[in-house]
Amino acid sequence: DRWSQEDMLTLLECMKNNLPSNDGSKFKTTESHLDWEKVAFKDFSGEMCKMKWMEISNEVRKFRTLTELIMDAEEHVKNPYKGKKLKKHPDFPKKPLTPYFRFFMEKRAKYAKLHPEMSNLDLTKILSKKYKELPEKKKMKYIQDFQREKQEFERNLARFREGGDAGEKKGQGKGFLPFGIFFFPILFSFLDFTPLPSPLALGFQATTKEVKESLGKQWSQLSDKKRLKWIHKALEQRKEYEEIMRDYIQKHPELNISEEGITRSTLTKAERQLKDKFDGRPTKPPPNSYSLYCAELMANMKDVPSTERMVLCSQQWKLLSQKEKDAYHKKCDQKKKDYEIELLRFLESLPEEEQQRVLGEEKMLGSNRKGATSPASKKSSPETGKASSEKPKRPISAMFIFSEEKRKQLQEERPELSESELTRLLARMWNDLSEKKKAKYKAREAAMKAQSEKKHGSDKEERGKLPESPKTAEEIWQQSVIGDYLARFKNDRGKALKAMEATWNNMEKKEKLMWIKKAAEDQKRYERELSEMRAPPCSTNSTKKMKFQGEPKKPPMNGYQKFSQELLSNGELNHLPLKERMVEIGSRWQRISQGQKDHYKKLAEEQQKQYKVHLDIWLKSLSPQERAAYKEHTSNKRKSTGKIRGPNPKMRPTMQSKSESEDDDDEEEEEEDDDEEEDEDDDNGDSSEEGGDSSESSSEEESEDGDE
Repeated sequence: DRWSQEDMLTLLECMKNNLPSNDGSKFKTTESHLDWEKVAFKDFSGEMCKMKWMEISNEVRKFRTLTELIMDAEEHVKNPYKGKKLKKHPDFPKKPLTPYFRFFMEKRAKYAKLHPEMSNLDLTKILSKKYKELPEKKKMKYIQDFQREKQEFERNLARFREGGDAGEKKGQGKGFLPFGIFFFPILFSFLDFTPLPSPLALGFQATTKEVKESLGKQWSQLSDKKRLKWIHKALEQRKEYEEIMRDYIQKHPELNISEEGITRSTLTKAERQLKDKFDGRPTKPPPNSYSLYCAELMANMKDVPSTERMVLCSQQWKLLSQKEKDAYHKKCDQKKKDYEIELLRFLESLPEEEQQRVLGEEKMLGSNRKGATSPASKKSSPETGKASSEKPKRPISAMFIFSEEKRKQLQEERPELSESELTRLLARMWNDLSEKKKAKYKAREAAMKAQSEKKHGSDKEERGKLPESPKTAEEIWQQSVIGDYLARFKNDRGKALKAMEATWNNMEKKEKLMWIKKAAEDQKRYERELSEMRAPPCSTNSTKKMKFQGEPKKPPMNGYQKFSQELLSNGELNHLPLKERMVEIGSRWQRISQGQKDHYKKLAEEQQKQYKVHLDIWLKSLSPQERAAYKEHTSNKRKSTGKIRGPNPKMRPTMQSKSESEDDDDEEEEEEDDDEEEDEDDDNGDSSEEGGDSSESSSEEESEDGDE
């Protein structure tokens, strides 16, 4: 071959000099446009250069630009047999072979000669089997050799580490995650006792991946207490790693390694929460009384379909008296107060770095909660803006009154203290106060609370006089879909609102048009009600109380509601409180067969068809004046609930039904069902069997209840 290494490098250099400055095409494209006559040098013609390039390029991967390819080719020419592994330190001691691998290396040549037709994999399988069949006495020879060399290796490794550079320059172990510390010792012991020399040979018994998957299942089934043991080990290893790396960085400043990369968290979010829980971090309480009520109620709703839970919670909340709601409000306030005290105690037990982390998480959660409202909800009328700005602040605890009073004085006396240290000191000072001195601050807390409740009551009374503020297009759309989003995000309202905001921002204008029209109608409704409120009072009958003689009764919308109606109307569950009735209905629905569910679904569909026929007959029997009054009545109901639809006198089967007892007792709830029927009518009468549009009713009730 006339081509020496120097000639090949010259060829690559000539090619590099003839590449376009903005080389960004595929290498084949640039290669086809290359002028090989300009590449030619010495007595090598352009064609010879091209042929040699084809030969060299076959040795390297080509999914790159030609510029990158030539750089790799240069490296290949200089080091044609270069391995791909990281280079270890030249003085790093050699690890001993395992007992099985010693046996394998000793016998492989012999068996390869006896069975030349066998592949390496087949030979490995045979030798693996042979090793397993060896008597313990013969195995002991290999084990003893391994143990002797292992001890020698450990001594050499200790001497090597004492000498300075302990390992590869870029190969410092970063410390395993808790699962890694749990997984690798078991894996290595498995490999020691299973005679498999490599992943290839492991295929005969179990692959490393299979072992890891099996141990992963074991890890997921470990109790919290056992998992905590590995979490602590991971943190210990991480601490050791950080100390070694800091020492290494000081010894090798020329490497320009920053300390930021070595201080990242070792634990996953779930593992961090588990550790915090065992360290005594208190659980964050629900944000409001409605959330607290839902949390308590859902604990007994495991058998109720997830799509029905929020609807039922909302319905049950509405059935509570104001006194019961106030009790939940006080309970929620007390939980928040207890949480603040427990959090301060928890912070006091932590080192400063951990305090900063916890305070940062609390701050982030607080900002998320404050920001967990859509931008649309921030735009309100002057009246509502005034009401929200004048809303009294919730009174803080006696300890926080004490802290705020002493904080400024302490900051002046001890300016060197950080905020977290100051908070800890104030908490200790509060704990050291006598009960007599604490009573002074508790009295101030009670006075502030009474004043706040009084002001809150007057503000609420004042706000009650105003009509419901108009909703923006985005708010109306959110009300229609929030049930689906809450189900998707497991009732995490913050995440659901963020996702809805992103979806709304990405919607086309034509998709938003319907909701913009509804918002305009709602604005007109608000202005009309406001003008009526300011006008002299006149005696008017409430449209909600209006009844039409002979109007057909609304049927259930799906099989589940038909089943619920049957159980509630026959008195079978009358011995149970209302909350437990709904839980029992959900439980029974889950237990019945699919055939029975289909039977109830058919019954509901038949009743809906009959209802439609009866409604058409009844509408035809009305005089023109009565029909106009009925049409106006249904139209007014739509406007009063903020669901603006086009005029449609037809009535279709229903959105959400009630039990017979509820139909007889509660006229207002019956009117709400009318609203939902008309919503269903506008949606072309589509309804699902189980859940259906319950997410929509859930969203409307959820939005009202969240305010409470």
